[in-house]
Amino acid sequence: MSTTPPAPTHAPRNGGDLVVESLTALGATTVFGLPGQHALGVFDALRRSALRYVGLRVENNAGFAADAYARATHGVAPLLVSTGPGALMTLAALQEAAAASAAVLALGSQVPLAGLGGGRHGYLHELTDQSASFRGVVKSVHTARTASQIPSAVAAAWESALSTPHGPVWLEIPQDVLLAPVDVPPVTELDVAPRELAPRPELVAAAAERLARAERPVILAGGGVVRAGAEAELLALAEQLRAPVATTFGGKGAFPWEHPLSLQSWLEDRHTTSFLEDADTLLVVGSGLGELSSNYHTFRPRGRVVQIEADLGKLESNHAALGLHADARLALSALVKEVARYEDGTAGDGTGAAPGPSPESAVSGLLARVRDRLAGQDLDLEQRVLTSVRDALPDDAVSCWDMTILAYWAWSAFDPRRSNALHSAQGAGGLGYGFPAALGVAVADPERPVLAVSGDGGAMYSIAELATARQYDLPVTWLIVDDGGYGILREYMTDAFGRATATELARPDFVALAESFGVPAVRTTPDRLRADLAAAFAAPGPSVVVLPARLRMFAPTHLDS
Repeated sequence: MSTTPPAPTHAPRNGGDLVVESLTALGATTVFGLPGQHALGVFDALRRSALRYVGLRVENNAGFAADAYARATHGVAPLLVSTGPGALMTLAALQEAAAASAAVLALGSQVPLAGLGGGRHGYLHELTDQSASFRGVVKSVHTARTASQIPSAVAAAWESALSTPHGPVWLEIPQDVLLAPVDVPPVTELDVAPRELAPRPELVAAAAERLARAERPVILAGGGVVRAGAEAELLALAEQLRAPVATTFGGKGAFPWEHPLSLQSWLEDRHTTSFLEDADTLLVVGSGLGELSSNYHTFRPRGRVVQIEADLGKLESNHAALGLHADARLALSALVKEVARYEDGTAGDGTGAAPGPSPESAVSGLLARVRDRLAGQDLDLEQRVLTSVRDALPDDAVSCWDMTILAYWAWSAFDPRRSNALHSAQGAGGLGYGFPAALGVAVADPERPVLAVSGDGGAMYSIAELATARQYDLPVTWLIVDDGGYGILREYMTDAFGRATATELARPDFVALAESFGVPAVRTTPDRLRADLAAAFAAPGPSVVVLPARLRMFAPTHLDS
């Protein structure tokens, strides 16, 4: 009789393997991150998995890349980082993900178990309570203290990130738990049931009646429409009601730009604000009517407001409304069906539109007034530059915008030509978003060209990621508008104080710097911009186009209200 023990059923594995197996079982194919000493267990496990790892050079940039990947795919983007400094470096990116409802699953390591609980043991990277730093930023915080807890903790974090409204979550696992051997079968299946928010039927009925009976219905569509994939339902309802539609900066692409009912997205404009105020019923979908969407809180509705919002904290947070706490797609779909009952007479007679100009002519009149306002401000350069970018950008391309003057123009004046094709940091407003976000979009779909737009100040946050772009050969064209400083802050300070302080910057030769990373680069002019961008998009891999120019913003209108 043999005394040889049976061979082990499974190869040696550890807690890190349980992490990557759990992510794979939930459907992940790609993870972003940056390794660190305490997280090496999970990074080593990546080697034994089918997950694609995309490593960036700074944790904040990795977070921005994950954010944009989640927006582009409408899915979850895992983000792997280490303890302490590495974890804390993600906070600005997670704040943006929270503002934009991007489902980022940030997974960080922790000090060994013995160091948890607030004691000061002197471990490397030790914080008194690391998870406390995330509680005010993310949707939910999760911890796994044993290997057996890892699959359930990963599943709970995933489910939270994908529940309506989507958002970032934080999960942390101690170093020794990630490294400890485990003797359990590989994780092959995990079930999650992300929460969907269906509207209450009585609220749908009340909202439909108000809209169907309205004489001047208007719709303001926010980022919640794009995140929910509710563009078709929005179009159907707008055409049913013949209601003009404006989109917020986060909702760009939710409604066709050139549609006869499209007010476009000129929200920092008194004419548009007045148009929205004049609606006898304003339907706000997927927006909290925050600072930018309300023309800096100067919006004062004179009619009724109906608000559909998945984030309960934003519902009626700025204006009283008939509030539907619901997913935008589910609520709009229900409204389309309910409003149809008024059209076929089964719900009683609606009053319909009042006599007077048609909604379509009212829209064209509004856009003409916007154009006239801009025409008197000597902004030809700015409009030529934005037009050149739009003309050079292929119709199927995606653009990612940093906090820079050209992006502020894009929020109002840029036609993305399709939904979910323009991403920016206008939610939290931090610098450095554009280029790493574009890398995340390119990872999601490497066949589609991607544009990143930054100023020279914001570009300096992301220069290290030129190495990432080159390493993974990602098709991102980076337009850097070099005006020698923080241009928008220069304008704000000059307008407010008569002169600017701390806005002027020494900067590198961006063309030479890009080329040192092996990334082709060109210095352009406003006249050559369209051709140089088009050539960059046509070439494989990453490229940089530098435009030395000092652009100006259009005059604000909220100060006159």
